[in-house]
Amino acid sequence: MITIEQGLYLRISEHPNGPTPFPIQSGFNIKTAYRALGIYNPSETSDAYFIFSNDRDEIWFISNRHCRSVSIRNDLLEFRIPLENLNDR
Repeated sequence: MITIEQGLYLRISEHPNGPTPFPIQSGFNIKTAYRALGIYNPSETSDAYFIFSNDRDEIWFISNRHCRSVSIRNDLLEFRIPLENLNDR
């Protein structure tokens, strides 16, 4: 099942024992808040996967174990925002 979320921004906190793909090795960084484009929850696992556009404009499914919440901003449309700028808005 895929759910579309509006305005949810998350930061990457790569968990060393988390499932692959490892986001930092896949074009993400720890200084950016990424807009969740959707959430996928396969029925065979208890994990959820957030759908993001990385710094190379590639679409990735990243495990929720690598993600931390930052903000819900329905007024923004950007795929990525530097964490330092998100607090200024």
